[in-house]
Amino acid sequence: MNKKKLRQGMISSLKDLSNEEKRGIEKKLLHNLLHSDLWRDSGTIGVTISQGFEWDTQEIVKLGWKANKQIVVPKCFPTDKKLKFYELTDFDQLEVVYYNLLEPNPQKTTEVNLSNIDLLVVPGLLFDRNGYRIGFGGGYYDRLLSDYAGTTISMVSKIQLMEELPVEAFDIPVQHFVTESGVHHIS
Repeated sequence: MNKKKLRQGMISSLKDLSNEEKRGIEKKLLHNLLHSDLWRDSGTIGVTISQGFEWDTQEIVKLGWKANKQIVVPKCFPTDKKLKFYELTDFDQLEVVYYNLLEPNPQKTTEVNLSNIDLLVVPGLLFDRNGYRIGFGGGYYDRLLSDYAGTTISMVSKIQLMEELPVEAFDIPVQHFVTESGVHHIS
């Protein structure tokens, strides 16, 4: 199994979803996340700002603010291939960076130490039943997860689940999935 081909195939499948199908899946994923103990028990939540075909995370941000959660979003530092998280209190604190990604503007936000994040919503394209994932190919989250001791969860539709994925030595699985049917702990 070639990761690049798997990645391209899933991107194509996600882009092929109708708006109605996508919204229906997102609604279930969001409902199940927000009604989980993991969400309820977390004060600081790390989440990327989604784009295009990805599951919408802006609703997570808005509902986190409404629930008095500290929402932190990552900024990529390509030179070091690292992510740093910054508290987001308003969408005006975001800026458009390379690949049209929305990231926090460090001049308008405050950096938050990784150890202060209770729940990290880890993005990905494909997942296997052991929590391993194929992301977008930069390796940012694998490097980050090697230093993160908190709780990890990914938003995963059944169309993204595979029995097994190619795993490399540096890959770190997520601990939980939120799917259309609920939150699942990965053993």
